[in-house]
Amino acid sequence: MLMNVVAQRLYSSRPMDQPSAKRSKVTIKTLNRLYKHGEPITMMTAQDYPSGMMADRAGMDMCLVGDSLAMVALGYDSTNPLTVDEMLHHCRAVARGCKSSFLVCDLPYGSYEADPTDAVRVSLRFLKEGNAEAVKLEGGKEMAETIERITRVGVPVVGHIGLTPQRQSALGGFRVQGKTAKQAHQLLEDALAVQEAGAFMLVLEAMPEEIATYITQQLKIPTIGIGAGVHCSGQVLVQNDALGLFDRFVPKFTKQYANLNRIMTDALRQYHDEVKSRAFPAPENTYPIDPRQLEKFWEMVGEHHRNEEKHEQERAVRVHA
Repeated sequence: MLMNVVAQRLYSSRPMDQPSAKRSKVTIKTLNRLYKHGEPITMMTAQDYPSGMMADRAGMDMCLVGDSLAMVALGYDSTNPLTVDEMLHHCRAVARGCKSSFLVCDLPYGSYEADPTDAVRVSLRFLKEGNAEAVKLEGGKEMAETIERITRVGVPVVGHIGLTPQRQSALGGFRVQGKTAKQAHQLLEDALAVQEAGAFMLVLEAMPEEIATYITQQLKIPTIGIGAGVHCSGQVLVQNDALGLFDRFVPKFTKQYANLNRIMTDALRQYHDEVKSRAFPAPENTYPIDPRQLEKFWEMVGEHHRNEEKHEQERAVRVHA
């Protein structure tokens, strides 16, 4: 007990606050129960240990390691340059902080489109090496075979239709999808195909609310909306957008619940100014020493200097001799 107290006193930082109560682990069974009871499912992205931990402590039902981290965490201009190894690195970090929420990881662009066998292989890596519990991939009918192959080996799949950021160049940029009757009907067909292929959930991004609502009504699996209206089975946002950390642009469908970019920049500027003015560190940020020990230290330093001077004098005598 005493050793624990000493360790707490000597440790150089304060431990992070612990959650007030440990939550039960969210599983697919939990999510299906929420869906059955009509309770909205909450999903939030995360890209590292702190963001995963905050999402978990906030009570999110699901945590998504989204490929949006390419832009909001790594500074890429789009999600496409992200590699499998980079995603695995971030997925492992999020998993260490996200203990209760159900953890899903995006399959990065280029890792699953060409060959279903490659898609199966990389999906298994995300469960085995990344500690994810499911993978998410973009695409509709054209990805049905791939989804079926992945689920066949026991990997849960979340689909994603509508605005699919990995294909934004082919879509003409980050544009709302399903604004014509033909496009909307295509989205419905895609949703049904993804469900039939075995996906247990479907993300609907950037489409008219009426279309997303109808798709949700026609499916037997939960839908997660992002810019798809309030009648989806749940909602997801990019954490950096929701917290105001990413300031390059803010999508229309995002609500900023804070402006942490400004708060954090101001805090860093205050630190910079206090260091320059020697206001930091203050006495409360420094560690004391017993005055008797300090006195002994000065005595030892003085003895050391005296010995050094004596040795210098002896060397000088030998040189002149």
